[in-house]
Amino acid sequence: MVITAGLLAGCATTSTPRTADPRDPLESLNRASYAFNDSVDKALVRPVARGYKKVVPVWTQTGVSNFFSNAKYPITLVNNLLQGKLKAAASDTGRFVLNTTFGLGGLLDPATLSGLARNDEDFGQTLGTWGVPPGPYLVVPILGPYSMRDGLARFADDFVEPSHYIEDDSTRWGFWLGDRFDRRVRLLEADAVLDRTGDPYAFVRSAYLQRREYLVRDGNVPVDENEFEDPALEDPEASAQP
Repeated sequence: MVITAGLLAGCATTSTPRTADPRDPLESLNRASYAFNDSVDKALVRPVARGYKKVVPVWTQTGVSNFFSNAKYPITLVNNLLQGKLKAAASDTGRFVLNTTFGLGGLLDPATLSGLARNDEDFGQTLGTWGVPPGPYLVVPILGPYSMRDGLARFADDFVEPSHYIEDDSTRWGFWLGDRFDRRVRLLEADAVLDRTGDPYAFVRSAYLQRREYLVRDGNVPVDENEFEDPALEDPEASAQP
């Protein structure tokens, strides 16, 4: 359901002529995976997501997004601590507690109204701040784009996420699918930008890698390195990771 998760990137431009990218040594295999993911998305996921967005009231969609965002927030809390961001960890703890209690399990977002900023951290970012390079770019069938570092780091994040400990398999997988579907719905506005590019695969690859570098550096990316500037692809949670 995160078939276009590479669009988490903060921005994009029209694609340039196809050239070899040293970050993508498995490009032929990745392009095949991307083509598969894109065909499934266009045939099934995108139409369902569009129907959901058209039929379901906005306030309900917002509540669903808030719920899944809050449920994954322990990942941010733990990785704040691993990166030594104690002030952010304290703020995020307050945010999680406030939204979980007074926000009806996360359906509402009183923390934002209280002035507590939404942060985004994961173990891939933590490894990046520790100096671990991203490694080769990968496109995983169904799951979408990763770097080698971020793909492996996702296993660590899974152990922190509360849904990992749901004993009932159907409930746990339902939670997983719901989270991915909600993320796909929030990326619908990016489809028009992607559809206009000459090489969607290269577009998504650059967007994903740029976004991850931006997150690892906490936004401190030199201007000449941040070549994407289309806000249509900005991740609502500044997080993404499938």
